[in-house]
Amino acid sequence: MKFLTRAGPLWLWALTLAAFAVQTDDYIVIGVLPAVSNTVQLSETATGQLVTVYSLTYALAAPLWALLPLQIPRRRALCGALTVFGAANFAVLLVDTYAPLMALRVLAALAAALVLPTALAAAGAEAPPQRQGRYLATVMTGLTGAVLLGVPAGTWIGAFLGWRATFIFGGLLGIGALLLLLRTLPRAEAHAVSERKSLPDMVRSLLNGAVTVILVVTILTVAGNLAFQTYIAPFLSGVSGVSPAVLALLLVCSGIGGLLGTQAAGRLIDRYTPGRVFVLVSTVFCAAMLAFAGLWLIRPVPVALTAVLLVVWSGAAWAVPPSIQSLMLARAGTEAAAQAMAVQSSAVYVGAALGGAVGGGFLAAGQGLIPAAAAGLAFLGLMIMLPAIRSHAVHPRSRIPAMANPSRPSDGRRP
Repeated sequence: MKFLTRAGPLWLWALTLAAFAVQTDDYIVIGVLPAVSNTVQLSETATGQLVTVYSLTYALAAPLWALLPLQIPRRRALCGALTVFGAANFAVLLVDTYAPLMALRVLAALAAALVLPTALAAAGAEAPPQRQGRYLATVMTGLTGAVLLGVPAGTWIGAFLGWRATFIFGGLLGIGALLLLLRTLPRAEAHAVSERKSLPDMVRSLLNGAVTVILVVTILTVAGNLAFQTYIAPFLSGVSGVSPAVLALLLVCSGIGGLLGTQAAGRLIDRYTPGRVFVLVSTVFCAAMLAFAGLWLIRPVPVALTAVLLVVWSGAAWAVPPSIQSLMLARAGTEAAAQAMAVQSSAVYVGAALGGAVGGGFLAAGQGLIPAAAAGLAFLGLMIMLPAIRSHAVHPRSRIPAMANPSRPSDGRRP
């Protein structure tokens, strides 16, 4: 039985909810950090390591999960991981000390490291060939929405109901995604069998020059984005002299730009090629960063101008991931889709760490240098990617033949 809406099949939105849940859970501690710190009787610095450990565990576990030669279909893997994810969040009700809480964060991250790459791989594999970009972009809106809605909602819930309620909120999101996936996600046993490969076969699928280039570019583009995003508050305060209230409004504008950019990227990928879209959005990203660097020289500038440029930057930044993911799926192929998405997810965390370090270094040298550094990292990624794009240029209607499943019926709608 197929479950369709005008915006796509319900299983696609279930995957998006799963992405929303695990991304919200990654940063949800930030909003209730003082309350958690008071309960476990440790400094906020020590308690903040709950976020660090979650991210580090995810980065290390994602490729390890993917390379395990387990004969588990995607649907079963997703549902099992979401069950563990929900249980790890609900179990917070039973703890009031640091060590058990840290153990539950590690357990939730281990589950999340399986959920997100598998959700992206499922979206790419189940999508009709002419809609793959939009399907990947839809799942990516779960990540953007987590920053825009999930974390603020978790903070609000924690303020009124206590910090443990924030984790219950994360667990409920995961269980909601689980129930929807159980009802709607195709079993896809046919192509699940084809993915049952030995470890050497899976690794061999990822050991090619094109995949390596994409991973390097992923690290550089994420680093460029995070170099700016991590220190966006002090930069915006410096360039436009904004108050905390106006800063919050600007961040909302940034989130809206990210949502629009993600969706636009999906449609562009389906119409053209992911390589062309990557070049376009990376160029826009670099231009926006250089514009911010220029505005710093003539500060203070009107808040309205800063808001417009912020929306452009965020739209371009969030349009990059779907294009890179489509390129990765095209190069790695269907049989290595889950492995490719997992390794690329790990590369994202490496890029985030690099971007934070680079941004911090330039912050010490001068806030106005941060957007220039971000543009430099993104431009380097663009220059590395260009030769690979040119050597694998294909027509958009036939660019990912391996992702198509001839035995799977279409969703019944025109592209």
